[in-house]
Amino acid sequence: MIISAYSGQVMKIEISDIQVIADIQEEFNKAFPYLKIEFFSKPHKERAGTAKKYILPNTKTLGQCRTIHNNGSIVIKPKMTVMEIEMEFNNKYGLSVQLFRKSGRAWLETTVTDGWTLEEQNHEGEALSK
Repeated sequence: MIISAYSGQVMKIEISDIQVIADIQEEFNKAFPYLKIEFFSKPHKERAGTAKKYILPNTKTLGQCRTIHNNGSIVIKPKMTVMEIEMEFNNKYGLSVQLFRKSGRAWLETTVTDGWTLEEQNHEGEALSK
């Protein structure tokens, strides 16, 4: 199983080298419809974005783009901050991720609001998209 189902409070993402980025993105977006997660070939600095040219194609496997090849999982809760999630992916699995929030038809990097929770980000994205 690639990703366990979202249970309303907790989302568990299983991490292994055979998983495809698109599968993680799809499940993350189901749990947080006004947020998306992108994977990058290099990490970003705190409160800074990463150039779009570093976004990895969603057809790549995690094994092709991570630097730490441990198998395991990441538990994502709505009360976690964007910064906590990005650090978890990086520190445990060597994956550089950035979260984006929907704003109308555009997707904005959450760099300025990395201290907000996923719940707050998703709510703001919903309000900005109406």
